[in-house]
Amino acid sequence: MSPSASPVQATAGLLNTDWNPRDVPAGDHKEPGPMRRLLTILLPFFVAACATAPEPRDLVSRAIDAMGGEAALATVRTVAVNGTVRQYDPEQTYAPGDAPRLTNDSQFTQLTDLVAQASRIQWVKNFHYPYVVTRTFTEIVTPEAGYVAGIDSLERNRQSLQATSPAHAMSGLRLAMTQRELLRVSPWLLLQMRSHPERLSRRADVVIGSLAYPAVHYSSGELAYTVMFDATTGLPARIRTADYDNIWGDVDMDVVLSDWQLQGGVRLPMRQRHEMQGRLIQETVITQWALDTPPAAGTFEPPAAVKSGAPAPATGKLHTQWPIRRQFIGTYLDSDNISFDSRAGTDAGLRFTELAPGVQHQVGGSHNSLIVEMRDHLIVVDAPVTDGQSKWTIAAAHAKYPGKPIRYLVLTHRHMDHAGGLRAFIAEGAQLVVGQGTGEHFRKVLAAPTMRSPDLAVHDFSGTRITEVADRLAFNDGQREVTMHRIDNPHAADMLLVYVAHARLGFVADLWAPGLPLPPRMNPGLQALVNGVRQAGIAPLRFAGGHGSVAPYQLLEDLMARGAN
Repeated sequence: MSPSASPVQATAGLLNTDWNPRDVPAGDHKEPGPMRRLLTILLPFFVAACATAPEPRDLVSRAIDAMGGEAALATVRTVAVNGTVRQYDPEQTYAPGDAPRLTNDSQFTQLTDLVAQASRIQWVKNFHYPYVVTRTFTEIVTPEAGYVAGIDSLERNRQSLQATSPAHAMSGLRLAMTQRELLRVSPWLLLQMRSHPERLSRRADVVIGSLAYPAVHYSSGELAYTVMFDATTGLPARIRTADYDNIWGDVDMDVVLSDWQLQGGVRLPMRQRHEMQGRLIQETVITQWALDTPPAAGTFEPPAAVKSGAPAPATGKLHTQWPIRRQFIGTYLDSDNISFDSRAGTDAGLRFTELAPGVQHQVGGSHNSLIVEMRDHLIVVDAPVTDGQSKWTIAAAHAKYPGKPIRYLVLTHRHMDHAGGLRAFIAEGAQLVVGQGTGEHFRKVLAAPTMRSPDLAVHDFSGTRITEVADRLAFNDGQREVTMHRIDNPHAADMLLVYVAHARLGFVADLWAPGLPLPPRMNPGLQALVNGVRQAGIAPLRFAGGHGSVAPYQLLEDLMARGAN
């Protein structure tokens, strides 16, 4: 629509309904056809819609008024809240389609200085998966940097490990996502939107279920939100960001706001439901809140030992879901290279370790792969973390074994941390091998759009060949044999155990992390692995892991024997 065009002119031009019998030459007069008559009838409705559709700033102003008014909101300096959080992961389930797995239930206390844009959040996180453990720690977030005091993850980076009192500076990636999520649910967001109408644009109403939400898009530098408003109350109902997930590609992340309560002339939501592509990932309940609680001296001051050199917020195309949801399970490696600890000095970086002739173990990060050389091709086991890590593995494999293409990518199971880099291998021409029952899951994954990928150009994966392993599958080129065995286990229904016969080497993910200390007795994962080895009829001397390194298989047999006695 041109600046000078009225809604009537613009709509008439779009529909071409300016038919006039005077324009028809004499003798050629015809009545308009059914479609034109229909459009002529509908024209007043289109005109009315254009004429009455609220402007973006009007929607924002109405929301601010419903929250207490600009005067009330603008005078609030701090917001203090206590609450509970339950976090879930839809990609850590036992089988595709299962309800998202509850990973932790937690309590938090948060004080936010709206003017300084600084927050201090004290957490007590009770993890249920993959380990049962409670972590108590504090996050401090400022516009320039972020910090963690205490131990918040199983995967501690070098700075945390070396600190006298455990603490570390947040990676720029974690900081950017934490800042984004704090602003998303802050009353300051609406005030920013009202102050910068040039950053607003009207979006078509978003229909979810039976409800249509008037929507406004707000973009400010690296931050972008689509705010959907309740048509009845005017309050923000959903706030959406455009995210990237290593499994599902381009996804929408919504925070659904409800149970608005009034205090001190300001109305805030007491319930926040986080959804990724419509699937639940977090529920937050505010149990207590107060306005203008004065912060104590040093509230937003980070630990001195980690203040220097703290990264600034990351920018550009980011893996947005990874830093959010890996924190849900307490295994997030807080690093700007999400494959390995980029602050580990000379030890930082992925590398190959040769385990036998023609067998390389990609290590050096939080997750590993296995590469097996065959006569005229390569087999890769697992594509962990991201396509960025897979691109490193592909380049290193081609350098080590020039002229040999990667023909097969074998996934031990479908969880996001072991399958998140599958697209890079398939783009190279690899066929996909997965456990029974996940073929259709991966067809849907590969059909998902990936315009927001930080690692890969857009690629058509529709022709990918996928093989499901029901029991056993063997690749034998006359010189070497690699077999895949589906095994019963408590972790994932599609779990595959991989065996490289000439090296008498097994590869396992998550059931055992070879090289790390064993528990005092067998657990269900280790028991499933031993049972799987026996049922498969293989004779491994060693196991390499999707986590950890390499260890003798006999350690498990000995542990089982001690338990039996």
